[in-house]
Amino acid sequence: MSQGSNFVDYVKICCRSGKGGAGSAHLHRDKHTSMGGPDGGDGGRGGHIILRGNAQFWTLLHLKYRKHIIAEDGQPGGSGHKFGKQGKDEILDVPLGTIAKNAETGEVLFEITEDGETRVLTAGGRGGLGNAHFKTATLQTPRFSQPGEPGLEEWMILELKVLADVGLVGFPNAGKSTLLSVVSAAKPEIADYPFTTLVPNLGIVSYRNHKSFVMADIPGIIEGASKGKGLGYRFLRHIERNAVLLFMVPADTHRTIAEEYEILKSELRDYNPELMQKPHLLAVTKSDMLDEELREEMKAQLPPMPVIFISSVTQKGIPELKDMLWQAINTPAATN
Repeated sequence: MSQGSNFVDYVKICCRSGKGGAGSAHLHRDKHTSMGGPDGGDGGRGGHIILRGNAQFWTLLHLKYRKHIIAEDGQPGGSGHKFGKQGKDEILDVPLGTIAKNAETGEVLFEITEDGETRVLTAGGRGGLGNAHFKTATLQTPRFSQPGEPGLEEWMILELKVLADVGLVGFPNAGKSTLLSVVSAAKPEIADYPFTTLVPNLGIVSYRNHKSFVMADIPGIIEGASKGKGLGYRFLRHIERNAVLLFMVPADTHRTIAEEYEILKSELRDYNPELMQKPHLLAVTKSDMLDEELREEMKAQLPPMPVIFISSVTQKGIPELKDMLWQAINTPAATN
C-alpha cells in the first residue's frame, strides 16, 4: 500500500457518550435500625469521548473505519452512600494539528496542537444524585433520587492540518517531491507528470550538529485553487500550518520566475491573507540546465526576496538551501 492510500486527513464519526447512572433512593436499614434515614449514593458519570494529541501519528487512517465511537454508561449509586462507578472514557489518539468540528453546524470546537493534550469531544451524562442530598428538616426520609443524565449522540468531523516547519509551494511538476526525497528519508511517489502528489508527504531533514526540521511537500496548487477548483481547498488547508513557505519554480517554466511566484502568492492570498505574514523563500529548481549567462539573465528578473538556485539531481545549492531554511525557521520576523 502506498503512502498516498494511507494518508487520511478527514473523517466523520458518530460519537455516543455514556449516560449517567441513576442516584439511589435507599433508606438505611440494619439490625438496630428499621427506619433509618436516606443513604442512597450518587450515580456515576457516563463515559466521555476524548481526543488526545499523539506526536507519533501523522494521519487519521486509524479512525477511517471506526464510524461509531461509543463510551460506557455510568453505574447507579448504591446503599451506604456508595457512588456508582464512572463509565469508561473512550480516548482517541489523533495527530497534532487535528481540528474537531460539529458535523451539523460546522462549528470548530477546538484544535489539538500538543503531544499528550486531551480535550473532551462529547461529554458523558452526569450521574444522578442519591436521596441523601434531598433530606431536609421537614423531609427526613426522601424516597426519591435523581435519574442520570442521558449521554449525547452527535456526528463530529475531524480534519487534519499538517504541522511542519517548511511547506513546499509550487505548481505540479515543480520538483517538490524530488527535493524532499533528496534532503530527507521520505519516499514520495515521483513521476514526470502533474499531480503525482495527491497527499502531503512529510520528511525529517537532518541539519548540522544533529539538528533537524520537518518539511512537507504539499500537493501542487493550480490557478483557481483558492476558489475550490480541483482539490485546491484540501491542499491549501495544509499550507496554513507551516512556519516557512518555500516557493519552488522550475527553471524551465514557460513564464518568468517572478510571474509564476506572483501567481502562487495570489492563490495563497485569496485563500488566507494571513499566509502573507509567513517567511517566504524562493528556490529556482532544475537549475542544472542553466548556463552562467542564462542564470545571470534570470537573476535580473527575480522578485525582491531571498532566492536560491538549486538542482536536486546534482545536489547543487542544497546545503545552502538548508542553511537558508534553518535561519528562516528560527527567525521570528517574516522575511517576505
